[in-house]
Amino acid sequence: MYQKYLKRFLDVVLASLALLISLPVLVLVILCLAVSQRGQVFFRQQRPGWREKPFVLYKFKTMADKYDAQGQPLPDELRLTKAGTWVRKNSLDELPQLFNVLRGDMSLIGPRPLLMEYLPLYSPEQARRHHVKPGITGWAQVHGRNAISWEEKFRLDLWYVEHQGLKTDLLILRKTLKQVLKRADINAPGYATAPRFTGEAQIS
Repeated sequence: MYQKYLKRFLDVVLASLALLISLPVLVLVILCLAVSQRGQVFFRQQRPGWREKPFVLYKFKTMADKYDAQGQPLPDELRLTKAGTWVRKNSLDELPQLFNVLRGDMSLIGPRPLLMEYLPLYSPEQARRHHVKPGITGWAQVHGRNAISWEEKFRLDLWYVEHQGLKTDLLILRKTLKQVLKRADINAPGYATAPRFTGEAQIS
């Protein structure tokens, strides 16, 4: 009952309230990025959603479009802008995903939507993370976020798939607020953001 009806209702209500409350912050971030990044404000990218169905994810753009001689993006630490670093440090880059929640592409709570190119790298067990809608925050995010290994992230994602419920989601929301205020686990040790998934992490 909760997963099928109540969760969607709460997503719409809470995402709408969050957008209203954060409206001044949204305007501030848009103006800051528009000035410092020459009008490049939003980042759009196709990501896999529920049952691996692709959707367009929205974030605030925090990295410059810089490439090497082979046309590959430079490392994250070389592309992060000054304004983008501040936006990421305060977890403000995720705010546009509230519109994804209202559209029904995402939920407030669920496994983070990763890259399309990771899909062939998952083990059958890891792919079960797509049995629920992706979320802005989730069980893995409040238990280490980018500071934990890919293996641990997948273990936590799969735990959520099996244990999602109202009590769990409210707990995740509470822990997320604390984490954002503490600015905790934003990047992996030694990385500006997080290492790429290579398919090496397995669920035992």
